Amino acid sequence: MHPSARRLTALAVPSFAAGAMVLLALPAAPGAAETTGTAAAAPRPAVHDAADTAAEQRTVRKFWTTARMEAARPLEAPTTGSRHFAAAASALLDASGASPAAVAPTSAPASAPTGATSGVSMQAAASGAAAAGSSAYVSSRTSGSSWTAGGTIARTTGRVFFTVTAGSDAGRNASCTGTAVTSANKSVVITAGHCVKVNGAFHANWVFVPGYDQGNRPDGTWPATTLLTTSQWNSGENMNYDVAAAVVAPQGGKSLTDVVGGQGVAFNQPRGRQTYAFGYPAGAPYDGSRLVYCSGRTFDDYLSSEDQGLSCGMTGGSSGGPWLLNFSQSTGGGMVNSVNSFKYNFAPSWMFGPYFGPEAEAVYNTAQNTAQEPAQ
Repeated sequence: MHPSARRLTALAVPSFAAGAMVLLALPAAPGAAETTGTAAAAPRPAVHDAADTAAEQRTVRKFWTTARMEAARPLEAPTTGSRHFAAAASALLDASGASPAAVAPTSAPASAPTGATSGVSMQAAASGAAAAGSSAYVSSRTSGSSWTAGGTIARTTGRVFFTVTAGSDAGRNASCTGTAVTSANKSVVITAGHCVKVNGAFHANWVFVPGYDQGNRPDGTWPATTLLTTSQWNSGENMNYDVAAAVVAPQGGKSLTDVVGGQGVAFNQPRGRQTYAFGYPAGAPYDGSRLVYCSGRTFDDYLSSEDQGLSCGMTGGSSGGPWLLNFSQSTGGGMVNSVNSFKYNFAPSWMFGPYFGPEAEAVYNTAQNTAQEPAQ
């Protein structure tokens, strides 16, 4: 997570509460999404070899017993950099004299879901949304409700499990959320930066469990062969770039998206869009056993980051869960455009996620062009 937040972290702001910020805790493949901007101009992502041999993959799969998965918990917030962001937020709030309630975003007109799924161009999806948005209002889910409608989202979203290797949490088994996305190698999972690396070190025993449901693993356990994150998260755990990807090994002769499908991915999109967020929150009152969602229109963080916010009550463990544009409730498909990243401790009903710009696009492009490592 980021230094100034709880992972789905919360940012410490002395003016309102004591504590740290909590973090919850991509070239597009042909037909996956149209993007703008040039990934080549972005800093090179950090790339880390994980379980890149068949023997290591077998070891990692055996490590994650049902008991270990059920015992895994979200990370505590790291301390690096937190003072800077907490101070910035405190200064802004003190200067304005405003309280979170006074500046809380209000509901706004939003377009109805257009039915866009992976493989639909962002240009076409945006046109459909604009046409439908003049008079429609989309109901918002802000508390974090269980997703029971099935569809693509229920298969492509899953829990991420790993062992922390550095800091006060070293040796601890923890959980996040990730999403299978369309990609050239059919093996890419998108998540948050702190879900692959924190306190200066990449996590170990990293696996993705798509469709996790109350301990069941309907589509298997997929060890990562490669972990990637932005250079900004890698070097300084900058919350504005809390984005990561994992390349997972094929199983039984099939790649990840051959088995579970994949969501589309979108970059450099307009802000303030109607968005659905998903995750596996494991902090109270949740226990990580079910897929949960929120929906609403995003707003800009006016405090200390360049992230977008969404009214959402999900807790730690939902970190890395997808934010989707043009989400279809009937099919469960959409375009991943951010991930659950952090919360301010004085505003637990707001979730924040990084803007998917050139840096996130570079992570995705590098991941989808990474060769698959051998399976079992």
